Amino acid sequence: MQPPKPTEPLPSEITPRERYLSRRELMLGAAGAGLTVMSTPAPAIAAERLKYAKNPRLSLSEPSNSLEDITTYNNFYEFGTDKRDPARFSGEFRPRPWSVTVAGEAEVKGTFTLEDILRPHALEERIYRLRCVEAWSMVIPWIGFPLADLLQRFRPTSRARYVAFKTALRPKEMPGQRFPVLDWPYVEGLRMDEAMHPLTILAVGLYGELLPNQNGAPLRLVVPWKYGFKSIKSIVEIRFTEKPPPTSWNRSAPQEYGFYANVNPAVDHPRWSQAKERRIGAGLFSPRVPTLPFNGYAGQVAGLYRGMDLRKNY
Repeated sequence: MQPPKPTEPLPSEITPRERYLSRRELMLGAAGAGLTVMSTPAPAIAAERLKYAKNPRLSLSEPSNSLEDITTYNNFYEFGTDKRDPARFSGEFRPRPWSVTVAGEAEVKGTFTLEDILRPHALEERIYRLRCVEAWSMVIPWIGFPLADLLQRFRPTSRARYVAFKTALRPKEMPGQRFPVLDWPYVEGLRMDEAMHPLTILAVGLYGELLPNQNGAPLRLVVPWKYGFKSIKSIVEIRFTEKPPPTSWNRSAPQEYGFYANVNPAVDHPRWSQAKERRIGAGLFSPRVPTLPFNGYAGQVAGLYRGMDLRKNY
């Protein structure tokens, strides 16, 4: 039985696609299998076109926000707190070579090259809605693969109930980390069933191109039914844990940011309402639209939280 499609935005709410970046793109083959522990630096990946298949079953059918919207209006505090800062100040960040450390409650652990992380996985495009806690939203054509497919390769043990993630710590390349806005490096986490859900992906590109630095290159999480701060960027560590891991915004302001961060129009942020949102690219005078429970993905994910008090577990 096919899962129901997420509620789709109105065409008038979405800016047409505008491809304004012209750089070459990454080619990721599906050849090869298995994981190799890294003992030497990983070679850079050639900048060729991405190979991917479209996934209409798990995608919105409406056109996405423009590439300009997506790449110039971001939250990525490692590069600054203004929405334009990531595009302005991420040019010195080096996303290759790259490696990811896997630790904790799993049978397979170690440090793996980005190539080993990606090699066995066929890429697909999924058009997801992104809702940020500041009450703005976009629709983005991510390219990636299910997180579950990767996690299963590490064979988590029965004690692995959560998955924790960590962002790179490079203050020379990430100027926002030179200021104590948060307790760096950025960390996030999911319950294991959330991490294994078919909607949860690791993204490596958007609009057929490699992820730009400001969008979380080279590897970021995308959890479409949660507020955007859960979708951690530039991942360097995956850790399986028995207990809930710390998360950056919850640690910084627990009265404002809970562990779950599910999009919930009935639970306001202490300083503003979450009942409505503004579509980026829809125009300065466009009206705000109602926020959808679970960001429009309730049909697929509400069952994960059956019996939970979603006001308490915000």
